[in-house]
Amino acid sequence: MAFARGSADRANQRPITLDTRFAIASVVKGLTALTTASVIGSGDLRFDTTFRSLLPDALPLVDPGVTIEHLLGHTSGVGDYLDEDAIGSIDDYLMDVPVHQLDEPMHYLPILDGFPQQFLPGTAFAYNNGGYVLLSIAVEVATGRSFYDLVEERVLEPAGMGHTGFERSDRLPPGAAIGYLQDGRSNVLNLPVRGSGDGGAYSTVQDLEVLWSSLFAGRILPMPMVERLVTSRSKGLPEGRHYGLGFYIRSDRDTVMLEGMDAGVSCRTVHDRPSTLSYTVISNTSSGAWPLAAYLDKHLPSLAGSA
Repeated sequence: MAFARGSADRANQRPITLDTRFAIASVVKGLTALTTASVIGSGDLRFDTTFRSLLPDALPLVDPGVTIEHLLGHTSGVGDYLDEDAIGSIDDYLMDVPVHQLDEPMHYLPILDGFPQQFLPGTAFAYNNGGYVLLSIAVEVATGRSFYDLVEERVLEPAGMGHTGFERSDRLPPGAAIGYLQDGRSNVLNLPVRGSGDGGAYSTVQDLEVLWSSLFAGRILPMPMVERLVTSRSKGLPEGRHYGLGFYIRSDRDTVMLEGMDAGVSCRTVHDRPSTLSYTVISNTSSGAWPLAAYLDKHLPSLAGSA
């Protein structure tokens, strides 16, 4: 079952449809994790590669012991340029540099600098946006390729996600939804003009559903690598969750999820492995996805039990 409602472009009264492309915020972290794992699988990186070995002269406050695996699992302890616990209302947050300058991962380096290490690598879990920008930089340095091209070739193409990509917010493709703040303004001044490893891609409900079926059919990565990413590592997190490497896992059943929220963006996509049921909710407001997503989360065990 699928349905759509609301406006993708309020000024022009363009409705949301099931083909509308939405910004998906931190759901991108799953794509980044899969891309990074693919680069590891091809031998250009290792899980124990340190970030400083790739860029020894950049970001001197990053602990020399921070590895790719730490970054994937949010256990790096690096200082976060976008600390979600400290910014207040997501709609009010503005970047420290003009957002049009942030159009590829390397251009994020100035806003990642100057944040002290928060704890020793591997000793705690702290959700970290900057760490995933570091991953997008790491795969570029390791391969000499664009992060965007790597995501396309390593994840989107093998998965069959033909309507997903890192679109520029100042040049959205036809059919894309404009994100809206609570006061009715668009979010074009709130977010980087083009996302990186921590968020900013656009996708559709159908493409995110295809992601799950392709991932667990082994079409993106070999299944041993998939299992490594979706195995719980950090446990006892809020909302009854665990975390693997790039993916949340429910504590009460083998259910894998990705979610994201930005100014004018909210999205959750969930796959229950035992039943193969999945759901995806996307909105072009900061809070629009959460009521339905909460309802589906609550009733997923009973729905899966009857499947």
